[in-house]
Amino acid sequence: MADHGAHYTRGEMDISEQTASFALFNGLTKWGSLGLAALLLLLVVWFCTKGGFVAGAIAAVVLTTLGVIFLRDKPGSAH
Repeated sequence: MADHGAHYTRGEMDISEQTASFALFNGLTKWGSLGLAALLLLLVVWFCTKGGFVAGAIAAVVLTTLGVIFLRDKPGSAH
């Protein structure tokens, strides 16, 4: 069999696609989790308390606003 690893030099491979995929996965996980948390909060307050839909919507909007503030990318946070 041929030795396919003989021409490999560590650190020379272009990893831009892996980096982009990793950033996309992290972003989808972060924002998807925030969206699910806001939806869950809306439904719990709406159906499990006497607050109703308006209280649930207000709570979900507050959670979403705080989540966007705390989860957005900060300038200078790149490694």
